[in-house]
Amino acid sequence: MKLGLVSLGCDKNTVDSERMLSVLADQGAVHTADLTEAEVILVNTCGFIDAAKEESIETLLQMGQLKSSGRCQAVVAVGCLVEQYRDELEPAMPEVDLFVGLRDMERLVPELKRLGLLDPRRASHPGERIPLTERRHVRYLKISEGCDHGCAFCAIPLWRGKHRSFAEDKLVAEAQRLEAQGVVEVNLVAQDLAHYGRDLRNGTGIASLLRRLLDETGIPWFRLLYIYSAGLREPLVELMATEARVVPYIDMPIQHANDAVLQRMRRPERQGPLREKIEWLRSSIPDLTLRTTLLVGFPGETEGEFRDLLNFMEDVEFDRLGAFAFSPQEGTRAMALERDFLPEGVGVERLEELLELQRGISADRLAGSIGRRLEALVDDGGEAPVARTWGQADDVDGVTLLESDADLEVGAIVEAEIVDADDYDLRGTVRRIIRDAPGSSVDVGARRRRLPVLPLGLEAAWGR
Repeated sequence: MKLGLVSLGCDKNTVDSERMLSVLADQGAVHTADLTEAEVILVNTCGFIDAAKEESIETLLQMGQLKSSGRCQAVVAVGCLVEQYRDELEPAMPEVDLFVGLRDMERLVPELKRLGLLDPRRASHPGERIPLTERRHVRYLKISEGCDHGCAFCAIPLWRGKHRSFAEDKLVAEAQRLEAQGVVEVNLVAQDLAHYGRDLRNGTGIASLLRRLLDETGIPWFRLLYIYSAGLREPLVELMATEARVVPYIDMPIQHANDAVLQRMRRPERQGPLREKIEWLRSSIPDLTLRTTLLVGFPGETEGEFRDLLNFMEDVEFDRLGAFAFSPQEGTRAMALERDFLPEGVGVERLEELLELQRGISADRLAGSIGRRLEALVDDGGEAPVARTWGQADDVDGVTLLESDADLEVGAIVEAEIVDADDYDLRGTVRRIIRDAPGSSVDVGARRRRLPVLPLGLEAAWGR
C-alpha cells in the first residue's frame, strides 16, 4: 500500500505523524509524498482554534476528491479534530472512510487490515521515525503526551488526557536514531516540558533527560520549546548556561500579563513573579533568546487590562512572540463566560495592535546583532543560502539570509557576521564553516545497525 500523510497543526502533531508512519511501515505501508500516487491518504487533524478546524475540514474534503481523480482508495482522519467532533464529522463527510480519535489509535492498524489496505508480509521498517519532508537535519522529539494544566481557554487536556511522560530510555534511543538519520538540531516539545518525569516518580526530570541526551548523542543543537515559567529552575537553567549544545533559547508561553486576566484564564503565573523570572533567566543564561505566546480578547478583557499587557511587553521586550485572538472551544471553562465575550472584531483589532508593537521590539533587538559573529545552521543551500542562528527557531521565527563565497550544504553550521537586520530577519556574511553537513548514507547505515530497536505499536507511540 502506498500511503500519503498530511500532518496539520503543531510540531507535536508532526512527531505523532512520523511515529504513526513508522508503525504503518512495519505493517507494509510505503510512504509517498505524492498524494496523487497514494492508495490511502491519512490526515492528522488539528482542532486547536477555529482556523485550524477549518483547515482540517477543508483538507479532508480535498483528499476525498482524490478518490475520484487519483489512485486513492481510502481517506483516513485521525487526531484532535476527530477526538472532539467525530459524531458530527462521520455523517457529514461520507468521503472519509475511517475516523480514529486520539484515545483509540490502537484501532488504526486493525481497521486498515480489515479494509484490506495493509499487508505485513511486505513490511520494510528500519526501526525509526520516517520524516515527512526532505529537511531531515531539523527534527522534533516529543517527550510526553497530555497536559495537567487547567487553562480555561484550552481543550487539549480534553482531547489528549492527563500528562504522561515517555520513558527516558526510549527517548534517548529515538534521539540516537534521529542522529543516525543526519539530524543536526533536535527540538524538545511537549505541552509543558517542565512536567516531564513527574508522573514517573523515579527522580527523572527535564534536566536529567537533557543531560542524558547530551551524554549519549553527539547532536550539535538541542532547543527547548513550550516550558512554563514555574518549571524553569536552577538545575535546568544551569545546564543551559554551561552546555554549548543546548542553544540559549527558551519558549515560555505566558498568555497574558495582567493578573486579573491570568486568574480568569486559570494560569499559574502572575506579573510580578514573571518579571522576576525573566530577569533571572536573562542574567543567568548568556545571550538568551526568549520567546512567548500571548492570547488577547479573553472574555472580560478590558481596555485597561489589554494596555497593561502592552506595557509589560514594552518593559520586558521579548525577542520573539506569537499571539492569537481568543476563540471559544467547546468543553472548556471559558465557555461558561459567554456573557463576557467581547464584541466581534475586538480581539482581532487588539491582536493587530499587539503584533505591530512586537514588530518594533523585534526590529530593535535584532539590530543589536549587527556586527556580531553568530553560529547559524544552514536550512537551504544554493545561490541564496538561508540559515538560522540559535536565536531563530525552526518555522516560527525569522531566518538569516547568507552571503558566502563557498557552496553551503543543508545541515552545515557556519559562523556568520551579521551585517544587517529588518523586523524579523537577519543578513550575514559567512566567515567560516564550523561543522560540515552530516556524513554519507553509508556512515549512517553503519551507525543504525548498532542502535537498539524501538518498540512499535500505536499505544507506545502515543505514550500509553
